[in-house]
Amino acid sequence: MTYSSNATGILLAAGFGTRFDPSGRHNKLLATLPDGTPVVFQSARRLLAVAAEVIAVVRPGAEKLADVLNEAGCNVIFSIDAERGMGAALAAAVRATSESDGWLVALGDMPWIEAATYEAVARALDAGAGLVAPFYQGTRGHPVGFGMAHREALAALDGDAGARGILSTHAPFIVEIDDPNVLRDVDVPSDLGQV
Repeated sequence: MTYSSNATGILLAAGFGTRFDPSGRHNKLLATLPDGTPVVFQSARRLLAVAAEVIAVVRPGAEKLADVLNEAGCNVIFSIDAERGMGAALAAAVRATSESDGWLVALGDMPWIEAATYEAVARALDAGAGLVAPFYQGTRGHPVGFGMAHREALAALDGDAGARGILSTHAPFIVEIDDPNVLRDVDVPSDLGQV
């Protein structure tokens, strides 16, 4: 690790991934990239490159996913609230880490974000920005950094909108980056083969 952030990493890994597999039998986060690495393992390792502590949120019953995340180095919490959506999962993680100086929030299905992008967002957050987002060619991506001022709002989130409400009412500090991967996720099986 070249830079270690004061923020706690949060990896959201509790979604259902119905576009990837409408039957629900195959968790996209456990699908493998061309080199054989599970999607969520690589996502976790990228976040762990700048955040010494990463909390991963999974749904109850996702033991195999939890094992992969533990192996990557995350602390895993099972949240029944996560079934209500991304906002509820994020709120559960913030409540579990309420003493943190801030949070660097990433998604488990975005394994290609470059370490330099995580570092740039973390550095801006650690330098005092209350809300930080990377932008690639004018479009906001992930991960997003939240300072302590947003603790209560984050802890009260619910549903599937995530933190969009916070981002729509507070202008983030913009980190312009040259990393299109801040916009790339795994939605369908054909996404796995892209490099």
